[in-house]
Amino acid sequence: MSIAKTIILFALAAVAEIGGAWLIWQAVREDKSWWWAALGVMALGAYGFIAAQQADANFGRVLAAYGGVFIAGSLIWGMVFDKFSPDRWDVIGALIALLGVSVIMFAPRAA
Repeated sequence: MSIAKTIILFALAAVAEIGGAWLIWQAVREDKSWWWAALGVMALGAYGFIAAQQADANFGRVLAAYGGVFIAGSLIWGMVFDKFSPDRWDVIGALIALLGVSVIMFAPRAA
């Protein structure tokens, strides 16, 4: 699988998972209608199917790497939808996590 396809799948998975969790948060914590939570559950289900499309057959590796994408994506989501302003430590932590993603997914491995 190409690096571009891996990145696109991680980005789509992040939108589905973070968006789904945010929708449920809105229903539970911000008194939105029950159907916000229902949409969140569907988005979380979609996340699982998207994540399963990664070429690497190792569930643990893909989900460990995705964790770094989730960290950075969550900060970006918060900035866009909740007007959250990350501080320099948030940004540094997210960059370290994304470096970890790169090492886990793209390091050369013996066949």
